[in-house]
Amino acid sequence: MNAAVRAVVRMGIYVGAKVYFVHEGYQGMVDGGDNIEEASWESVSSMLQGGTVIGSARCKEFRSHEGRLKAAHHLVQRDITNLCVIGGDGSLTGANLFREEWSGLLEELVQQGLIDEKAAQNNSELHIVGMVGSIDNDFCGTDMTIGTDSALHRIIEVVDAIMTTAQSHQRTFVLEVMGRHCGYLALVSALACGADWVLIPEMPPEDGWEEQMCQKLSESRSRGSRLNIIIVAEGAIDRQGKAITVNNVKDLVVSCLGFDTRVTILGHVQRGGTPSAFDRILASRMGVEAVLALLEASASTPACVVSLCGNQAVRLPLMECVQMTQDVQKAMDEKNFEEAVRLRGRSFENNLNTYKLLSYRKSSFNVAVLNVGAPAAGMNAAVRSAVRVGITEGHKMFAVNDGFEGFYKGQVLELRHMIIVILFLPNENEVCAAPLHQAFECLLQLYEARTSHEDFCIPMCVLPATISNNVPGTDLSIGADTSLNAIVETCDRIKQSASGTKRRVFIIETMGGYCGYLASVGGLAAGADAVYIYEEPFDIRDLQSNVEHLTEKMKTGIQRGLVLRNENSNENFTTDFIYQLYSEEGKGVFDCRKNVLGHMQQGGAPSPFDRNFGTKIAAKAIQWISRKLKESYKEGRVFANTEDTACLLGMRRRAMVFQPVVQLKDQTDFVHRIPKEQWWLKLRPLMKILAKYKTSYDVSDSGQLEHVTRVRPKKVD
Repeated sequence: MNAAVRAVVRMGIYVGAKVYFVHEGYQGMVDGGDNIEEASWESVSSMLQGGTVIGSARCKEFRSHEGRLKAAHHLVQRDITNLCVIGGDGSLTGANLFREEWSGLLEELVQQGLIDEKAAQNNSELHIVGMVGSIDNDFCGTDMTIGTDSALHRIIEVVDAIMTTAQSHQRTFVLEVMGRHCGYLALVSALACGADWVLIPEMPPEDGWEEQMCQKLSESRSRGSRLNIIIVAEGAIDRQGKAITVNNVKDLVVSCLGFDTRVTILGHVQRGGTPSAFDRILASRMGVEAVLALLEASASTPACVVSLCGNQAVRLPLMECVQMTQDVQKAMDEKNFEEAVRLRGRSFENNLNTYKLLSYRKSSFNVAVLNVGAPAAGMNAAVRSAVRVGITEGHKMFAVNDGFEGFYKGQVLELRHMIIVILFLPNENEVCAAPLHQAFECLLQLYEARTSHEDFCIPMCVLPATISNNVPGTDLSIGADTSLNAIVETCDRIKQSASGTKRRVFIIETMGGYCGYLASVGGLAAGADAVYIYEEPFDIRDLQSNVEHLTEKMKTGIQRGLVLRNENSNENFTTDFIYQLYSEEGKGVFDCRKNVLGHMQQGGAPSPFDRNFGTKIAAKAIQWISRKLKESYKEGRVFANTEDTACLLGMRRRAMVFQPVVQLKDQTDFVHRIPKEQWWLKLRPLMKILAKYKTSYDVSDSGQLEHVTRVRPKKVD
C-alpha cells in the first residue's frame, strides 16, 4: 500500500494538485483534525519497504449517515474533492455510497450553518477512484490486487523451508493459508510448490475426495517421494458446505495412511514482511493511473477502480466489480461452484485449469524438453509442468541434458511422472554458445533448416526464460521477476545500511546485457533517483544534470540516494566513472558507495510469480504442441513445415499469444539481442516523475473506462 500512497502523492504534486494524507482510514476522515494532513514530496520518502504508514482502521461511524456528514465537513474545510481509496470491496463500496450522497450531505451542512453556499458550490462534485488492496485477491475485475504477490512470497518461503526437513524425515505437511471466501492464495501457492492436494472454497472436492486424496498421497510415497504437501484455504468447504479444516485433513491422513503428519497455520505472517518487486511496481503503476483517472473524472463518469488485465492497466466501474464480487459469494451459497470460478475471472480460472491438468494418462507422441542459454529462476517449474502436462496429454516425455550440446551428443532421457525434474543447463561451450546464444535464435535456425532437414519438420515452441527480459514477442520472461526481487532486496539492504548516516548516494550496477529492463523496473520498485540504460542514450550533460538534481534533493530532508546503471549502458561512462563523478561533485553535500550486484541476480529461489508463470506457460505450450502434432500427423508420420508450427509463446499486453518466430525476426535487434520495441520504456517517465524530475508523461497508454466482462470471450490460438 505504501508504494501506492507514494505514487499518488508524487503524481498528484506533479500535476499541480494539493495532496492530503487521511490517517487511520475512514476513522481519520470522520475525526478530522490532524488526521487529515497535507503531504509533501519528502513525506513519502523511504516508505517503499513495507507497512502502511498512514494507517488503516475499521470505522463503524462512517457506516452511519452522521459519520459520513462529519467526513464531508472535514473534506470541504480543506477543499478536497477527489478521493483515492485503497482497500477491499467493503471500503470501496463505502466510498461509492459517500460519493452518491455527496450533494445531499453538502445541503445538510449548509442548512446547519457549518459551511456557506460558496463552499458548497466550490466542492459540488466528489470524484472517487479505487485501488484494491487485498492479500486474498478476492476482488473481481483485476488479475492481481495490491499485496497478493507479497503474501505468496511469505507462503512459498515457508513451503521452501518445510521442504528442507523432508531430506531427513518422511512427512506430510498440511498448511492453512488465508482466504476465508477466496482460494487464490491456496491455489497459486499449490501450483508454485507442486502441492499434492489443494482445497479451496470456490471449487470443493467431489464426494469421496478423502479416499482419492489418500490414494494419491500413497502413490506418491510408493514412487519414492519423501514429502507430501496439502494446502488448505481457511474457508475450504465440501460439496455440502461443511468446513474442511487442517485438523480434519491431518486426522484423515493419520487414520487412513499412518503418515507422520504436521499442521502449519500461517496466519497473519502472510500480511507482513517486505513487499515484493511485483507489488511495488503494480502499486506504483496503479497509483499514477488513479491520479490520471481523477483528473479526467466528471459528474457523468461512474466511480472507477484501477485494475490489472494481463500486463495492462484498465479502469472498470467500481460498482460493477463490487456486484460481481458479491455474485461470487451468492453462487457459492447456491452451490453453483462452476459459476463461482467463472466469475472470479480468467486468471483464477486459468490457474485452476492448469492445476487440474497435472494428472496422468497414457502416452502417444514423443516430446522433448531442453533449456538453452543461461539459467533463469522458474525454469524448473516450467520443465516440471511441461513434463506432467505432456504425460497428461498422452505423450512420452524426454529431457535433453546440457542444451544443444547434449542434443547432438544424444544425452536424452525419458522422464516419468514421479520424477522431480532438475534443471538441465547447457555447458558454456563455444561450439554451442556462439551460434545458438538464445532459444529464440535457436528455433529460428531450426525453422530455416527445415528445407534441408525434414527431421526438423515438427512442432516447436520457445518459452521465454531469461532474467534480462530481452526476448522479442513477450512482455515478460520466466526468471525476470526473481531477478527484480533480488535487486530490490539488495537495494533495500544497502539503503538500510546507511540508516545511521546522513546524505549518502549508492551507485548500483545491474545485469541485463544491452537490455535495461532490470535496471529500469528495479529502479522503479526500489525508488531510484536515476537509471542509466543503453536504450536511452545519455551524455556528460545528462550526468551533470542528474548530479545537480540529486544535490538539490540532498539539501532538503532527503537522506539517501540511489542510482542504477545497466551493465552495458555505455562503453565509456562505466560504473567506476559514474561513481567517481558523483563522489567528486557531491563533496560537501553527500558521499558515495558503489556496488556491482553480479550473478547474485541470476540465483536464489524462484519467486511465486516465476513459478506460477513458468507452470502455466509450459502447460499452455504442451497443449499447443499436442494440437499441432495431431494436425500434422498423416500417413504414419508427423510433418509440420508451416510458419505457425515454430512459435514463441509470450505475454502480449492482455493475452498469451503464439507467434511464429520467423515473423518476430524483423522485430529483433540481433546485434544487441533486444527487441526493437520494448513496452517497459513507457515506465521510464513514471520513474523520473516519482524521483522529482520535470518530464512529460505519455498518457496514450493509460487505462480507459471499460465494463466488466461477464461472458467468456471465444478462445483464440
